Amino acid sequence: MDRELFENRKKTLYEFICDDFYVPMKTKEIAIMLRVEKERRGELQEVLDALVEAGKIEVTKKGKYIRATARDCTGVYTANSRGFGFVSVEGEEEDIFISEENTHGAIHLDTVQVQLIKGREGKRREGTIIKVIAHGIERIVGTYQSNKTFGFVIPDNQKLLKDIFIPAGHSMGAVDGHKVVAAITDYGKGGKKPEGKVVEIIGHVNDPGTDIMSIVKGYALPVEFSDKIMRQVENVAKDVTKADMAGRMDLRDWQMVTIDGEEAKDLDDAVSLAEEGENYILGVHIADVANYVQEHSALDVEAFERGTSVYLVDRGIPMLPHKLSNGICSLNAGEDRLALSCIMTINKKGKVIDHKIAETVIRVDQRMSYTSVKKILEDEDEAEIAAYKDLLPMFLRMRDLAAVLRKKRMRRGSIDFDFPETKIVLNAEGKPIEIKPYERNVATKIIEDFMLVANETVAQDYFWQEIPFLYRTHETPDEEKIRKLATLIGNFGYTIHFGSDEVHPKELQKLLAKIDGTPEEALISRITLRSMKQAKYTTDNTGHFGLAASCYCHFTSPIRRYPDLQIHRIIKENLRGRMNEKRRDHYNKILPEVAKHSSETERRADEAERETDKLKKVEYMQEHLGEVFEGVISGVANYGMYVELPNTVEGMIHVTSLYDDYYHYNEETYELIGEVTNKHYKLGQKVKVAAVSVDKLLRTVDFELAGTWEV
Repeated sequence: MDRELFENRKKTLYEFICDDFYVPMKTKEIAIMLRVEKERRGELQEVLDALVEAGKIEVTKKGKYIRATARDCTGVYTANSRGFGFVSVEGEEEDIFISEENTHGAIHLDTVQVQLIKGREGKRREGTIIKVIAHGIERIVGTYQSNKTFGFVIPDNQKLLKDIFIPAGHSMGAVDGHKVVAAITDYGKGGKKPEGKVVEIIGHVNDPGTDIMSIVKGYALPVEFSDKIMRQVENVAKDVTKADMAGRMDLRDWQMVTIDGEEAKDLDDAVSLAEEGENYILGVHIADVANYVQEHSALDVEAFERGTSVYLVDRGIPMLPHKLSNGICSLNAGEDRLALSCIMTINKKGKVIDHKIAETVIRVDQRMSYTSVKKILEDEDEAEIAAYKDLLPMFLRMRDLAAVLRKKRMRRGSIDFDFPETKIVLNAEGKPIEIKPYERNVATKIIEDFMLVANETVAQDYFWQEIPFLYRTHETPDEEKIRKLATLIGNFGYTIHFGSDEVHPKELQKLLAKIDGTPEEALISRITLRSMKQAKYTTDNTGHFGLAASCYCHFTSPIRRYPDLQIHRIIKENLRGRMNEKRRDHYNKILPEVAKHSSETERRADEAERETDKLKKVEYMQEHLGEVFEGVISGVANYGMYVELPNTVEGMIHVTSLYDDYYHYNEETYELIGEVTNKHYKLGQKVKVAAVSVDKLLRTVDFELAGTWEV
């Protein structure tokens, strides 16, 4: 090999290392290069070692260097209703794309072995499924259809692409239109349909409540509590005795209230606020649920499995039985209750300058509603003020302190998504009759601000003590998503700035401040929220991006969230001087699984809640077909655009229904542009739409244009 050729080959190899781009080379050439370079400088070996370590090339048994073979990995397959899917591998950021022809019989949530496909440099990783290791779904919910001696169950979950064959004698007597739960007995191979048996009939598709219960069953949400658990509740749900109060701080003479929605029954947090010189003394008092739910008890095991309470559009599914959550663990006015209190001394600038976490006994003076406190503080309703005149000074202090805390949080960059939540009103038959915003007011913000500062204070305390703990963490958004967000909001004339390829939460906070009160506020707020990662529970404290907090946890709701209950146990053991090395080892062992499972059950609850909301919104729009609504374009794609109505219903205008022109999709500006008319449809543009059709199974609404305005 001449010198010039050798240098060119070496340069190619170095470019491969630097640019992560492979240029095929023969093994013999690499060997020659290696030998010459080792004799000359001895540097190329380090280069090749680095390539081997990176998995780019391999060394054979004979010591030769060859291109690396495709790497296998294991992950969970998530299917898409259009046939393709993705495999998520634990510990890896990017999912692996699986085309429809490469699924090889895998179904949604299967644990699979994937082989990466070569030659995809610069593109999203793509693979082929070579083995199904374990099936993730054992039961499905769907609609039964009979066919003489046998039947089929058509899955509600659109990610399950095949119907389930039900042989004769395995239908439990189900008839056409029954919603059923079917257990899969054979997953099918070689194109054969999966086979199963009906194990539960939920009800007929037209029966009231069947639709929601189908979602409950589809997400495997546990509803009933066993007799064993209910017997245990009877044994622990006793009135507070003097023995229960022994060793606790007695705060029964402190003025305190609960502030909740009118319909709330599980009142698990109370607040008190006094002044001491120039400082506030804020008390956040949380029901001591851990006193009644002992570790490893049947109640504890059930609470862990549920992970969280679930609030659907027509019902709530509690984490703990109502006998506890609405009884002894509910901080009812005028009754002695056990609590875990975080008592904070806060100066006029909103800084917590001292705090104490203690086991306490409390007695709430008054059960207040958000509406009532709003009437007092915002509306200055004379009758309401007179009814609660003894509490008025405390409410005024609460308003002032909450404003100080909020200002301090905003100053450091905390992001406040202040858009209305949806409240769907149902009639006695479960039919939606109204969809309206459920807006925050001064009272909801007071409780939110007080709970946030308590959660942060507790997290900081236990972080610095270096005690095993559960944190609520929120990672910095992906750069790509933030750049996409920047492009989207550019359509409205807004900008955000980056630093070191990251965005600071203060930049997003500034954006939300700029759009406050504008017509596009709700839309941009939702788009911004979607660009961020989901918060989760972790044992490592990595901070909370959205709150711009270095330490954060969930301490304030052990009745409805298992992580809160778990950290209450840790706190109580520490307060009692029992957090020895053995207990630290115990918590270090169990907390990773608690964090993982709690994050998963939270996702499950969120998805079930969204599905029930979507279902009822579709039902609502079914009664309003043909009507014209004013809306805003909330999403644009090559197949059409989404329009959101003021009541938060979102529907699709398919590009095929834009009859006046042929429209092209501009990926850079997220616009549909007419080829002849040069009409532009972009995010935030106001449009008039007519509701033309709905699909209850897919839970989608179709619109057609009825008019537009200028932005």
